Amino acid sequence: MTATLTQRQARRLALLRAGLIKPSWSGMPARGARYGRAAALKVIRRFGYLQLDTVSIAGARSHVLVLLSRLTGFDPALGERLLEPGEPLFEYWGHEASWLPLELYPAFEFRRRECARHPWWGDLIGKHQDVADGLIARIAAEGPLRSADFEEGGRRKGDRAGWWNLKVAAKVATALWSCGRLAIRRRSAFQRHYDLAERVIPEELRGRPLGREDALPILLERALAGHGWATTGTLAATWRLKSLRPAIDSALRRLTDEGRILPCRLLVGRSKADAIGWVRPQDLEFADRLGDLRPRRGRGVLLSPFDPVLWDRGRVQTLFGFEQLLEIFKPAPQRRWGYFCLPVLAGDSLIGRVDLKAENAAGRLRVLSRHFERSKPTAADRSAMDSALERHGEALSLAVADD
Repeated sequence: MTATLTQRQARRLALLRAGLIKPSWSGMPARGARYGRAAALKVIRRFGYLQLDTVSIAGARSHVLVLLSRLTGFDPALGERLLEPGEPLFEYWGHEASWLPLELYPAFEFRRRECARHPWWGDLIGKHQDVADGLIARIAAEGPLRSADFEEGGRRKGDRAGWWNLKVAAKVATALWSCGRLAIRRRSAFQRHYDLAERVIPEELRGRPLGREDALPILLERALAGHGWATTGTLAATWRLKSLRPAIDSALRRLTDEGRILPCRLLVGRSKADAIGWVRPQDLEFADRLGDLRPRRGRGVLLSPFDPVLWDRGRVQTLFGFEQLLEIFKPAPQRRWGYFCLPVLAGDSLIGRVDLKAENAAGRLRVLSRHFERSKPTAADRSAMDSALERHGEALSLAVADD
């Protein structure tokens, strides 16, 4: 059986699963109340990841922006402290560095084994075995080391000058984390605290690693649960599963045979070929209801450019007809929209984007630019953008001010 969805149904299903439209249907936290750690963990479990990023010019880093867009009254400072000892999260590579539900730790054993040779640096640990052994011994004896300890001026009191090359040590620490010998105990001021994996990850999870054949169905189904409808390429990209197409196809067949997913054709119109993807049977139950839904467009919400709904730019174009651009690395004169633009969601449409700069000392959120998708924005578009900015400013305790 091959199911079918229209673009509107797939778009709304994506927003439903993301907790951005009728969260009461999806079991995500509803809006209109103040939420804390438990609600944030529920959001992370829905997608299976929360992508981390360093850029905070809009008043908060991306992982906090994702939570603020879904959880009214959420404390931005709490969003930086979710990874703590005893919490059901661990930090590892998803499609980028992410906080992941702890129950997924066994499913990434295949990646930890692959990272014995680091994907960027090759056999870095083997080339610098003395540094690796020294780091592990030191952490075992003294406790966690911060990533700041590998920066110039970051040596701890008592360090012998020249005991290690700090630049090499930082890479080796990352490689030891990637292969599972170290783990991230917490972050403070966005600095990683490296510790021995056995002091961070419970034994019951370290002691039952999954092979790739059993891990891929878990990861692919988890990705689909967050996306609603998705192509094989999007599901693979969610976990950065490269050069694994035969294994991925086998995992998808297994999920199909077990009745956990269905092939699903996306009807994209006359000008383009239909897209073939996947959907969970239970999500099809919402599709017809979502097709007739009339989402309110009076209020808007700002989304991080790395939001689970937005990081796959091809998918955003297919579902929303929206060109998602990230122009951080472009020189200012070459930018079309701005440095770190946040798309504005209103109802089930991306109606524009804003470029912001938070000035915390002045208590101000500067709006550097506003851009609407329509050449002639409607009053509803303007109202939605205004309300999105107001909500964002309130969440950060900053007053919105246009340049």
